[in-house]
Amino acid sequence: MASRYWVVSLPVQQNSSTTSLWSRLQESISRHSFDTPLYRFNIPNLRVGTLDSLLALSDDLIKSNSFIEGVCSKTRRQIEELERVSGVLSSSLTVDGVPVDSYLTRFAWDEAKYPTMSPLKEIVDGIHSQVAKIEDDLKVRVSEYNNVRSQLNAINRKQTGSLAVRDLSNLVKPADVVTSEHLTTLLAVVSKYSQKDWLSSYETLTTYVVPRSSKMLYEDNEYALYTVTLFNRDADNFKNKARERGFQIRDFEHNPETQESRKQELEKLMQDQETFRSSLLQWCYTSYGEVFSSWMHFCAVRIFAESILRYGLPPSFLSVVLAPSIKSEKKVRSILESLCDSSNSNFWKADDEGGMAGFGGDTEAHPYVSFTINLV
Repeated sequence: MASRYWVVSLPVQQNSSTTSLWSRLQESISRHSFDTPLYRFNIPNLRVGTLDSLLALSDDLIKSNSFIEGVCSKTRRQIEELERVSGVLSSSLTVDGVPVDSYLTRFAWDEAKYPTMSPLKEIVDGIHSQVAKIEDDLKVRVSEYNNVRSQLNAINRKQTGSLAVRDLSNLVKPADVVTSEHLTTLLAVVSKYSQKDWLSSYETLTTYVVPRSSKMLYEDNEYALYTVTLFNRDADNFKNKARERGFQIRDFEHNPETQESRKQELEKLMQDQETFRSSLLQWCYTSYGEVFSSWMHFCAVRIFAESILRYGLPPSFLSVVLAPSIKSEKKVRSILESLCDSSNSNFWKADDEGGMAGFGGDTEAHPYVSFTINLV
């Protein structure tokens, strides 16, 4: 599918019709830019209202469009991130069961949702409110999902981090620890570059250390984990002396119940993460379709309002969707301009100097209404 579309309206000249103009446009595109897909963008007869109301509405149209497009993009990016996490990529996003590009190129106004007799401002405000609510819901749901992920990541860091911070319960077996009325086993985290120093000094750090009691249990890229057995009454003194020499004594108590509890907590968080991910992804699929549909209805209102302000009353214009390739853009612009009569073109160029430049949403001024829709 194309990723970039133009929504354009062309004025219908006197003694002509939209059908005639559509035929001329089809013929010109087919002859001069045959690789450019072209579609009708069907807009119903909306309620015009007063010129003042249209002018007031036009001030907010571009700003509102940026907001709605932003929510649409944000939702799509969230879907892409969730799919990357799961490793499963969907074939395409859909709106009302059809691909997004097909929804755009076959757009049909939803009269039940947006009655055409409603004032344009009421329609625009309704679309903005609906999209704003979806954005708020997205923030809440993403926050819940990220909270579970953060908890899980914190546990995983403890499981896989360096020996200075990681959980030691899966590295120390009951047989490695001596616990009795008089003896205790401490766990020392020793820098890999200080292991010789540890082995040559631990027995003499204090008086009541069991000779040759130190054994290495585990080693990572930075540290080694050693045991040392000594008398209970000497434990605090040994900890202080070890720290003075740069050896870290880790607090540890072998408790099978605690280990089982941590294991269950990890499993629950993993299940919660998958539940939140799956629920959020399904919600994003649905909400993306709702936002995109709202966006296309907004674009219909926008092109209608801007066309009235550009071409005047009664409404007499042809609205279309094109998807030109980058190399064809200049040629397509030339074709579109050639289909605007000279008076309209002169009117546009004259008013361009009076602040109308960019009214259609593009950086360049054209003698017709035009703005761009990016699908990715």
